[in-house]
Amino acid sequence: MIAKLRRTMLFVPGNNPAMVKDAHIYGSDSIIFDLEDSVSPSEKDAARLLVRCALEALDYGTAERVVRINGLDTPWVEEDIRAMVAAGIEVVRLPKTENAADIHRLERMVAEAERESGRPDGSVLLMAAIESPLGVINAYPIAAASPRMAAIALSAEDYVTSLKTSRSREGVELAEARGRIVIAAKAAGIMAIDTVFTDVADDEGFAREVALIKQMGFDGKSVINPNQIPPVHAIYAPKQEEVQKARRILEAAKEAEARGSGVTALDGKMIDKPIIERAQRVLELAGRPEGPWHP
Repeated sequence: MIAKLRRTMLFVPGNNPAMVKDAHIYGSDSIIFDLEDSVSPSEKDAARLLVRCALEALDYGTAERVVRINGLDTPWVEEDIRAMVAAGIEVVRLPKTENAADIHRLERMVAEAERESGRPDGSVLLMAAIESPLGVINAYPIAAASPRMAAIALSAEDYVTSLKTSRSREGVELAEARGRIVIAAKAAGIMAIDTVFTDVADDEGFAREVALIKQMGFDGKSVINPNQIPPVHAIYAPKQEEVQKARRILEAAKEAEARGSGVTALDGKMIDKPIIERAQRVLELAGRPEGPWHP
């Protein structure tokens, strides 16, 4: 199975009808309908109803449908989960996740909502937003807390506030958290998603940050403006020579498999499983998957 791409996850305020209606036209891999920070307490119920009606009535195409619910300590969380699961949401993103127990609690609530709505058990995936020093320290237990886990994401604003510092253009204050989150996600076999870049006018700074997090191993980035989507996709897109090399690697692997050989070589060099997996990933990012190869 080809891995889901989550290069861009576009935040859409759940109380903005126009943005909710048109969220899919911008080409992001995922849409995050936000019921939390972008919605005032007085609008929580109306935003939930708007998003539910949109999910039930509109075709969002190939975009993955994600919801950021309100926190576990709020009076809205249970109804958020029931309404969104019933409406067909694919991923529930939990804000302010600090430990595996938070994921276990969320998992129980989602499973109950699946039963109530008649959806198959396990059909809704989970994503954890890490927003505190404690969450960073517990990144691996969070990432490995449930087979439903699809990704963990860094959410920087609350995190840097907890550090008693502020966001910088260089992002030095996020270096430790980013490194821990990527390693935890990869160890658990799930994706790592980077935080938003809030200065939508700083194109150069945004591109530099996307290049950095791609090199670190992040699978994608949360974005808050549709104009940020094309640059992310362009930076994550492999170069033509990388695509050509990846194709040759998979062709060599398939030929070796057809011969019944356990050894794969290309241009006189041995090709092992990690190299084959990287080649598959290159083609996935290029939008030209050749299909899975199994030794």
